[in-house]
Order: sequence, then C-alpha cells, then structure tokens
Amino acid sequence: METKGVQLLARALDIVEILALERDGLGVTAISSKLDLHKSTVHRILCALTERGYVEKCADGGMYRLSLKFVEISALRLNHLELKTEAAPILRKLADAVRQPVHLAILSGADAVYIEKIDPISNLRLYSQIGKRIPAYCSALGKALLMGKTRDDALALMAGRPMERFTPKTHRSAESFADDVVACAKRGWAIDDEEHDLGIRCVAAPVRDYTGTIIASLSMAGDSKAISSDRDAEHAALVLESAGEISRRMGFSGKILARRA
Repeated sequence: METKGVQLLARALDIVEILALERDGLGVTAISSKLDLHKSTVHRILCALTERGYVEKCADGGMYRLSLKFVEISALRLNHLELKTEAAPILRKLADAVRQPVHLAILSGADAVYIEKIDPISNLRLYSQIGKRIPAYCSALGKALLMGKTRDDALALMAGRPMERFTPKTHRSAESFADDVVACAKRGWAIDDEEHDLGIRCVAAPVRDYTGTIIASLSMAGDSKAISSDRDAEHAALVLESAGEISRRMGFSGKILARRA
C-alpha cells in the first residue's frame, strides 16, 4: 500500500512537471501519451490536483494547466528566504541613524513574532529577542502587520482571545484595538504608546511584497523621552522610508506613504 502511494505521488509530480512546460495546457489524452499512463489514472490525479487548487481547467474544459497556487507557494518560500537578507543592511542603517533598537516581525496568529533585531551601539537594550512573540493588540509591529486587514478582520482575530492588560494604556477591548488598526491604516504607520511596556514607545510601518501584500513590519523602539509623541511624524517618516526600501527589494513597485492622522 505504501509503495502504491509513493508511485501515485510520483505520477502526480510527473503531471505537474509536464504541465509546467505547457503554457496552453494539455488534455488527458496528451498527458497519458507523454507519461505512458492509463487515461483513468491521469484523470483521477488531475481531479485531485484540481480539487486542491493546484491545477485548473482551461476555458474549453478539455485542457488542464497549472494554477497560480504554485506562484503563491513559491512567493511565500522566497519571501521567507529573502526578507531577512534584504532587510539586514536597511535595519542597520536605520538603527544607526535613530540610535534606537530596530525590529522586524511577521504575523503568527494574533501575535507579532520578532525575526530580526538590530541594536545601536551604546544605547538602550530592550528585552526582546528573535523568536519572541508579542500580542498584536499592544504592539506597533502587530498593528502594522494588520494594516491590510479590515476592522472586521481585526475583530475576528481577537475573537475569544483574552486581552491581558500589560499597562494602563493597553487596549481593553477588541473594538478599541480594531479602531486603532483602522486609524493606523489611514495614516500609514502604527504606534505603541507604552501599551506593552511602561516608558517604551514604538513606531512601525508595514513591509509589502511584489503583490502589495503585507508580509512583515518594521519598527523603531525606545524610551518614551527619546521617541516622544511630538517627534512621531519625524520618526514615522524614517521608518516608512526604511519599510519602503525593504518592500522595493521584495518586489513592491508602489509607494508607502504617511498620511495625517
């Protein structure tokens, strides 16, 4: 039984590889002939691949071709491989310019997860490390990661999730958090105003891929005196510039702009 399963998988991959070479697609008979497989076997595999979204029928209904799902999967893999490499020099440049810790994060469930951190020389060292998770509802990184979502999406993300109150400024309800995400999206950048740690403020912006999808977020964080509210616009401009540069390296062709709150 196991051998048959492996053989079936091998045949499915053979079909995928053949279809990858055919821009206009192929029919069951042509695939059967090229691979020396019975038509019923080819048809059964094509039906399974179509059901999972990896193959689609052409307009005439008799031909099959690969779907864009392979592009989506490849993009996700490439993004994870390239993101840190492309971002590293830009993060270093920003950290040196603002003399504050800089973070790069991705979304995992309802949390922002640090995937990179750059500390400036001789400055505040925040208790953060690669792999650490922080709730999206009380972090600028998390809010920036959700800026491509709707208010309802933000509410759904928090559905049934307890909202621990880390400081007096932490959001107390999913509704207030969702409203904050909408406000962040309108102005183009996000703020954590001592919502997770007293005395610490963060400014963040989203990083996008070639499709315009938000794949990560970038932030600068530090003492609330250094990152004071009266300098938010200045710091947001720097973070947006860096996030935009990383986005362009990831294939994004648009511009990431700040708007007035």
